[in-house]
Amino acid sequence: MLFNLRTNTGLLYDEPMLTREIIQQVPKVELHDHLDGGLRITTIIELAEEHGISLPSDDEQELKAWFVRGCKQKSLSLYLKTFSVTTSVMQTASALERVAFEAVEDLAKENVCYAEIRFAPNLHLEKGLAPEEAVQAVLDGLQRGKKETGMPTGLILCAMRNQSPALSLATAELAVAFCDRGVVGFDLAGDESGHPPKKHLQAFQYIRNKNFNITIHAGEAFGVESIWQAVQLCGAHRIGHGTRLIEDMSLEGPHVEEIGSLANFIRDRRIPMEVCLTSNVGTGVATDYAHHPFPIFFRNQFRVFLCTDNRLMSDTTLTREMEVAVEYFNLTLRDLEKITINAMKSAFIHHDQKLDIIYTVIKKGYQAIRKEYGILD
Repeated sequence: MLFNLRTNTGLLYDEPMLTREIIQQVPKVELHDHLDGGLRITTIIELAEEHGISLPSDDEQELKAWFVRGCKQKSLSLYLKTFSVTTSVMQTASALERVAFEAVEDLAKENVCYAEIRFAPNLHLEKGLAPEEAVQAVLDGLQRGKKETGMPTGLILCAMRNQSPALSLATAELAVAFCDRGVVGFDLAGDESGHPPKKHLQAFQYIRNKNFNITIHAGEAFGVESIWQAVQLCGAHRIGHGTRLIEDMSLEGPHVEEIGSLANFIRDRRIPMEVCLTSNVGTGVATDYAHHPFPIFFRNQFRVFLCTDNRLMSDTTLTREMEVAVEYFNLTLRDLEKITINAMKSAFIHHDQKLDIIYTVIKKGYQAIRKEYGILD
């Protein structure tokens, strides 16, 4: 079956349809995946039973429906409510290690060749774990996953916007303390409204003084001001979501008429944006896939790539995110390769490690798929 796709240069050509089978096989890079947003349903049920925790339902299908209802109903409050359940079963070292290991297994099955997984240590201390113990447990799980699958990972530690700046600083210090043991960056997560990143400047300054890596959730529930603070005040090296940067651009239909100073700064400096299509639609940041600004960013040469955010709550996978991009935005195999390389270039690992994965895994993998399926793009 053949269909026409339009390239970035406007030329038309025919190529085999990018089916789920093909997309499943392509190398992928995941840089925005919350540990407490990607648990297996069976694992939640088993851990809840083990620790005597009550769940909304013990039936797998009913519990899955409960977790994804916020995304289906475009309710941010329902979406966020479910995290209290996942974190409740992640309060021991063994549980954290298991969940981290299974995350690597699940991502590797999708041919993810590198992943950065994030979590907030302070949300996992209710049964007496020290923050250091929580971090080590997750790192142990990621390392076991690498031994099992061969997939390398990095861990990002999150501070929470609604918590005190002192806790954010402590998390930043913890991230740096584990920088030689698998922690690769620091993040600020949580509801943007009423919780600007500038309140946590001391934590960000500590990270910057230590030559470490920063990504900040911005431009999701709040507008351009949140992105400006993240970049210009807090020194973000990557932006989590960044969806509302479109508000700094003037559009005439799908065409960009003018790009504002902040958007130009982000594009010119190649500041990466971790785009989460299904999550953004599910929480109401974008009205639907067709109106998500991703293709505008991508076609105008912003450094964007696709991520899952919360695989459980958004009922998605990285394969599914790529399928959506192909279906709604006419992305070609060459486009998927470009956003995968964008992601790898943006990873919080050393330059030589990035190049090794790009040339020995990503480029070779995409070339093999072109050859197998006769794709001449």
